[in-house]
Amino acid sequence: MKIGIIGTGRIAKRFIPEALCVEGADLSAVYNPHEGSTERFVKETGAPLAVAKELSGLFELSDAVYIASPHESHYEYIMAALKAGKHVLCEKPMTLNSAQAQECFSLAEERSLVLMEGIKTAYCPGYKKVLELATSGMIGEIRYIDSCFSKLEKTDRRELTDRSYGGSFTELGSYALLPILDLLGSCYENLRFSRIDNALGIDIFTKLELDYPGRMATAVCGLGVKAEGRLLIGGTRGFIRVEAPWWKTGRIGVHFEDPSATQYYEEPYEGDGLRYEIGEFMTKIREKRENKAKYRSICMADLMERFLSYRGGMHMEGRQNNE
Repeated sequence: MKIGIIGTGRIAKRFIPEALCVEGADLSAVYNPHEGSTERFVKETGAPLAVAKELSGLFELSDAVYIASPHESHYEYIMAALKAGKHVLCEKPMTLNSAQAQECFSLAEERSLVLMEGIKTAYCPGYKKVLELATSGMIGEIRYIDSCFSKLEKTDRRELTDRSYGGSFTELGSYALLPILDLLGSCYENLRFSRIDNALGIDIFTKLELDYPGRMATAVCGLGVKAEGRLLIGGTRGFIRVEAPWWKTGRIGVHFEDPSATQYYEEPYEGDGLRYEIGEFMTKIREKRENKAKYRSICMADLMERFLSYRGGMHMEGRQNNE
């Protein structure tokens, strides 16, 4: 499977050695519309990639594409790739509104192509173990989830200077939302955003609270404020705590009222973690598997849209009832 890369930023550089670890994945070409970027990328990484001057040239050399461009460009690149008959692995957030996400998945299904959102944690062994433990009944009925992802980013980087699409929620919110949507679903009743902004009005710390019938969840993410990056899943019999950084999901503790009954699990997390999502992408293509995570991606896109509206000045506290 020849995979072309759209985008030449930091995550694209990390993608290369991870893809080379996945059997059957071959790198073909790289594209960036900014002149000189692709040449520098190939030189800096030493990757066996052809330099595509045009997007059509990348499609000609590839069976599938990995999209690692700025968030706001994802939709157009996804649609172009699908129309060219290419399978697509796109970095999170896949799109910034639900209508675009639905359109992309509809076209992928129409063309019998795989479209997958690249949230590496979702496919790593440790996270799968967390879902297994949480749904096993060990901690009873799940009533509360508290998910946090924070890192201190350099203030001059795009994430903290792009007034339109930068900020902690668009950058990290997909990770914080992952266990909430996987375990509680998308049928929340109310949501509340709160945030701390930098001088440019870009959120450096954001909290989203979601209310479900008889359950609740909190997603926290930060680029300029550091918080403990752990995951807590509270149930009626006990709770699961994944130690920071939970998104790499190494050490998992299952705790009960009796502290002596605590159970710990250790799971591997190899390399930069991207190999897990690439492997899943390849498997879906090879086995023609249905992408059951598409509803999660659509809901995430909807929450991104709601956050951008809220940040733009609209108070956001409302109802949602997705299928």
